[in-house]
Amino acid sequence: MTFPLLLKRASSAAFVTLATLVTLALAPVPAAAQNFPSKPIRLVVPFPAGGTPDILSRILGEHVGRSLGQPVLVENRGGAGGNIGSQQVAKAAPDGYTLLVCAFNCAVAPSLYKPAPFDLAKDFEPVALLGTVPSVLVINPQVPAKTLKELIAYAKNNPNKLNAASSGVGGSAHLALALLRNRAGVEIAHVPYKGAGQVAGDLLGGQVDMYFDNLPASLQSIRAGKLRALAVASKARAATIPDVPTFSEEGLSDFLITPWFGVLAPAGTPAPIVASLNKALNAALVDPAVGKRLEDLGVVTQPMSPSELGRFMSEELRNWAAVIRKNDIKAE
Repeated sequence: MTFPLLLKRASSAAFVTLATLVTLALAPVPAAAQNFPSKPIRLVVPFPAGGTPDILSRILGEHVGRSLGQPVLVENRGGAGGNIGSQQVAKAAPDGYTLLVCAFNCAVAPSLYKPAPFDLAKDFEPVALLGTVPSVLVINPQVPAKTLKELIAYAKNNPNKLNAASSGVGGSAHLALALLRNRAGVEIAHVPYKGAGQVAGDLLGGQVDMYFDNLPASLQSIRAGKLRALAVASKARAATIPDVPTFSEEGLSDFLITPWFGVLAPAGTPAPIVASLNKALNAALVDPAVGKRLEDLGVVTQPMSPSELGRFMSEELRNWAAVIRKNDIKAE
């Protein structure tokens, strides 16, 4: 074969390849994505009703539903520390109509359970960060302590007399308790529940003594004097309870627990649909009326792109895997 003929054939092949790539790039967005949404969207909260993820989902779902022209139906699917609802969404059709409110559990489940219930990077598409909240240590007023220092002193003098509730093994409340035990050198019994919503009644009734709660869920009880807030596990005091010190102010530096909440879609959800959902959710976060409601609850909003949320979650996975290993925490 002569060189000119070889060159002619190579050029022809290159042209066909280029034409194919251009055709694909200019191909119309699938009708399903163009018409999204054309029916109600299910927002699965993998925890019982009443907790912070549920509160956030209902506030934002209402606004997003109006923005997209379709209702956003919040569906509580609690159980197994959030894994049941998470696995359900991971197996759902990747069409944008079934979404997951991913909370702190998403960052700890892969390290806590063997085998891991899901792969955060492979099973889901990040959509949007809803916000973060301070974690606050609250106690029943019957506990003989007015400050964190007094609580620690009482716990040291009365090993395992105090008990602390959590929303489940490996949740933010459980890991916060593990950090408190390590940092303060105290022995406090752990009482795991099957969700944050079930803790409130027993804490108010005195069946359990203390709880690391998400501030929005306990704010009303704190303000009403039904619970005593001792410290917030954040860098700065919370604007909604400015009289409550941080752990650092009480002598435990760098004691930080920042529960976060994001929305994920099943892996393979088309990018245009993810972008549409991200735009609607971020618009809700910056809406003045919604922002005021979230601010009053103590929620800190930080709109992110899907890629930014993906990087954020990867960092959370690494950080909490180290805490779980250090404290030898295992799912029960």
